[in-house]
Amino acid sequence: MARKAGRTPEETRRALLDAAATVIRTRGIAASLDEIAREAEVSKGGLLYHFAAKDDLVRALAHDLLETFRAQVAAAVDPADQAPGGLVRAYVRACLASSHDEVEVRESIALVTQLSTLPEIAALARADTRRWTAELCADGLPEHVLTLVVAAADGASTAPLWGGALLPAEARLLERQLVRLTLDQELWPRLDPGPAS
Repeated sequence: MARKAGRTPEETRRALLDAAATVIRTRGIAASLDEIAREAEVSKGGLLYHFAAKDDLVRALAHDLLETFRAQVAAAVDPADQAPGGLVRAYVRACLASSHDEVEVRESIALVTQLSTLPEIAALARADTRRWTAELCADGLPEHVLTLVVAAADGASTAPLWGGALLPAEARLLERQLVRLTLDQELWPRLDPGPAS
């Protein structure tokens, strides 16, 4: 199958990543390059031109997923927000942006689950989590506030997996509440339970 007419190399690469996401999500990590090439409407040779091996394609797909979320957080940063916790607030907004879309969340989690079965990708995800942890911890919020806000945002963003998707209005309300929590310094001491008994 020849390259789809009119596609630039960047568009072909994007089509291959999108096709890999679709095929791996539905067929599992054992999906073949032939299946992915067919889904992208590209010859297998065209696929191999962009990704020399399946491992390269899977690694690029995982990297793309992590960087897409990072870009969503960056886009949610309010440049006028100079108070401690600005990155955390952007993280909350990005997490809750599609938390009400059950299909999107389920598909995303299914893909991440498939990719995470590979030790190299699981290690990449752990490294990304450590990077997020360091960046969010350096954002100026007390640890107990940060933990509560990030856990709530992460939990709400994955709730559709279990059929608990928030309605858009509920997601916006939760977002406002979590953002308010990051700004209300008078509330912070009351949230800290002190030492565990």
